[in-house]
Amino acid sequence: MPRRHIHVTGAAEAPLRTALRALRTRLDVPGDFPPEVLAEAQAAAKAPRLPDQDATDLALFTIDPPTSVDLDQAMHLARRTGGGFRVHYAIADVAAFVTPGGALDAEAHRRVTTLYLPDGRVPLHPPLLSEGAASLLPEQVTPALLWRIDLDADGRTEATDVRRALVRSRAKLDYAGVQRQIDAGTAEEPLALLKDIGLLREALERERGGISLNVPEQEVVEREGAYFLEYRAPLPADGWNAQISLLTGMAAADLMTAAGTGILRTLPTAPDGAVARLRRTAKALGIDWPHHVPYAEVIRSLDPSRPAHAAFLQECTTLLRGAGYTVFEDGRVPDPAVHAAVAAAYTHCTAPLRRLVDRYAGELCLAAVAGEEPPAWTREALAVLPQEMADGTRRANSAERECVDLVEAALLKDRVGELFDARVVDVNDNEPTAGTVQLEDPAIVARIESDTGLPLGERIRVRLTRADPGSAKVLFAPA
Repeated sequence: MPRRHIHVTGAAEAPLRTALRALRTRLDVPGDFPPEVLAEAQAAAKAPRLPDQDATDLALFTIDPPTSVDLDQAMHLARRTGGGFRVHYAIADVAAFVTPGGALDAEAHRRVTTLYLPDGRVPLHPPLLSEGAASLLPEQVTPALLWRIDLDADGRTEATDVRRALVRSRAKLDYAGVQRQIDAGTAEEPLALLKDIGLLREALERERGGISLNVPEQEVVEREGAYFLEYRAPLPADGWNAQISLLTGMAAADLMTAAGTGILRTLPTAPDGAVARLRRTAKALGIDWPHHVPYAEVIRSLDPSRPAHAAFLQECTTLLRGAGYTVFEDGRVPDPAVHAAVAAAYTHCTAPLRRLVDRYAGELCLAAVAGEEPPAWTREALAVLPQEMADGTRRANSAERECVDLVEAALLKDRVGELFDARVVDVNDNEPTAGTVQLEDPAIVARIESDTGLPLGERIRVRLTRADPGSAKVLFAPA
């Protein structure tokens, strides 16, 4: 599921980039990999554990941002004789490079996930693996978990298989290029089918009550010493590509529940209070949300290229709070065991270069298909994985919140004393003189403090009283 993506441009010595470097130190963000981890990674890169099956004849391709080199997934799409589709989805086999209990494994358990910060990312694995030997780079023969998922003519799953295999991606594509080819009708069938299958899967998502948040990427641009906030709206191809990953995560959950041992990504239904707060945010941003319309339908009606809609989609990620990992063994599958946003049983398994739990989910699925017990190292980790992932997620969320605060403070640092139009979207239960406002322009959510009670849900004029990038604090007061 999506997170807030913020990128910062500008010179390394720019004030915002300097402040972000200081923030990394303050948050104790992992730095360089220890020498013993790098030595083990170098040895593994030269001699990974290779599978017996050779699937290098399959013309796979990847779809990622243009600058990405940590490529977890590659796909091949085809029509099946007699109707329907066949999806081949190769996932980087990190277990071919990581020895359980070794220094590399221990470091991955310490980091848990790749951190995405506005000024760069902090990888889960050493780049010589995640951006090199283990990555599904074009024309590189790489060990992978090769999924084969057969769909009927409506896009519903009919059969699933996953095995270890050597693969070789033929092309590294990006979203804009994919969109241009499909729109122009020049895409060859394996790529052209991404739209066909993606639209079918999106229709099934609507049918089961699921929702995908097409969260725009934010870019903070520096011009003549001032900062401006711009959005990159996701393309339809982004959503179609995400549907292939969701399809695989749902198939993996089904394999594990059938086998009786697994780890699921679960999310409870959003509480009424969270939805009510979103309604106030929608009103503040001028988004029409009739009371009889579910939030899923409102989200599907939005245009991420419009700044107000983009800001609202960012706020919709608050409905994903409460997501976690649920382990089950010996056939004791929890009930319910669904992810509310997916509206089905689901697990993380398609990004092992960037997320620790995916390596273990892949092993559990391999064992399920083979009708075997999972490796001992996998089952041993199940007891601690949910807590490790929760701790890593909290660290990522904390870093994200602080980065957003810092970026917003930098955006507003030269506007202290100015007046803005805003709407009060939240008031503290125990402190009715403090709350949160949503600005109309720029589309920023910030804290407000007043001498009297705040009018929840109402539009007011506010004055910026503080914007300090050094402390990452923005504060408003009623005007």
